[in-house]
Amino acid sequence: MDFDPNFHSGFVAIVGRPNVGKSTFLNRIIGQKIAIMSDKAQTTRNKIQGVYTDDDSQIIFLDTPGIHKPSNQLDDFMDKSAFSALKDIDAVLFMISATETRGAGDNFIIDQLKKIDKPVYLIINKIDEINPNKLLEIMDTYKKALNWNEVFPISALQGNNVDELMDNLKDKLPAGPQYYPEDEVTDHPERFIVAELIREKILSLTRQEIPYSVAIDILSMKTKDNGNVDIQADILVDRPGQKGILIGKQGSMLKKIGTLARQDIEDLLGSKVYLKLWVKVQTGWRDNPSILKSLGYNKKENY
Repeated sequence: MDFDPNFHSGFVAIVGRPNVGKSTFLNRIIGQKIAIMSDKAQTTRNKIQGVYTDDDSQIIFLDTPGIHKPSNQLDDFMDKSAFSALKDIDAVLFMISATETRGAGDNFIIDQLKKIDKPVYLIINKIDEINPNKLLEIMDTYKKALNWNEVFPISALQGNNVDELMDNLKDKLPAGPQYYPEDEVTDHPERFIVAELIREKILSLTRQEIPYSVAIDILSMKTKDNGNVDIQADILVDRPGQKGILIGKQGSMLKKIGTLARQDIEDLLGSKVYLKLWVKVQTGWRDNPSILKSLGYNKKENY
């Protein structure tokens, strides 16, 4: 691995409560969708590694599940996955939402951050959604909670102050190698991202308990001789009633999910995609260790 003393690289974890905009931030930095976005909490279920590379730096970002009180084995996996991202990193971005008041969840994360000897940035996201006069009040709320390395108010959606944050990060990271090729934006396999894109459409189109009772199992993903890609996937749900909702009247909801997901998958793969989806009832899958393992939610290396 070549080493240029003027090249800076490192690993940066993004942590925070659910729905503060971590995935939106990561997608903006990377320049394409590798983390799903939703207005619903607990969208991210795995650490998602995004790689940012320019002429003189490479930053590997770990986007973590929003930290919350576990209510099942899937939730427990998500919390452990988030905290494991704090191992062997060079900096941490603790992201909060300017639209939410500081709560017990924030205090819990801050207590964990006190245990690490790495620079911690306070990132106040969604500043585009508040009156600018409220920003100082928000900063005062967190000012004494931790010895922050830097404080950055940003809008991940609109891009406010994101470039300034990136410049600061690059300056602070140590000299190091380029770990990934410059055209690589994530270490996750395509099958994982395809499953996440399907799940994103379900999150955006359904309501109430449906989004949190769904998992995507990619059954097959094959490239044909003409370059087109055939994908078959199961949508797992907890109860028969949820299956009916996802299929919709005369299959209308399932068709809509498939159409929207296929468009994003074609953008990702750069190929025409044939996507076939089935809805399958798997009662209690979120507490079933064998199913969680098959879906990649309890691998030891994620803890």
